[in-house]
Amino acid sequence: MIYGIGTDICDVRRIRASLERNGERFARKILSEAEFATWQARSARWPERGVRYLATRFSAKEAFSKAVGLGMRMPMTWRLCEVGKLASGKPVIVLHGALKEWCDARGLSAQVSVTDETDYAASFVVVEQKEKNP
Repeated sequence: MIYGIGTDICDVRRIRASLERNGERFARKILSEAEFATWQARSARWPERGVRYLATRFSAKEAFSKAVGLGMRMPMTWRLCEVGKLASGKPVIVLHGALKEWCDARGLSAQVSVTDETDYAASFVVVEQKEKNP
């Protein structure tokens, strides 16, 4: 059963400006440790690719927060919601800590899709709830 749906579009230029103002501190606020390592590697090879990576993660986390109905308030935090990927490249939501516990207690799981173009990153999240057995 669908619990919630969330979507977000993010202006990549706004993310770039935040990085220019706040540097690595901005990325650390948004990204989990694993995401941060990926961001650093991508940014080192091609800085624009790093900016887009950060923008898609920002967008996906916003979309997830909308789908679960929490917005950016506890237990939803930037770093407890991670956007990973399978070997196939498919993006997946990986939850940690209190946010994982909150979702597990409600039987929630999420599907995510992310995309980016020159100036925008967009994400779509569907959160499903396991059917309870009678």
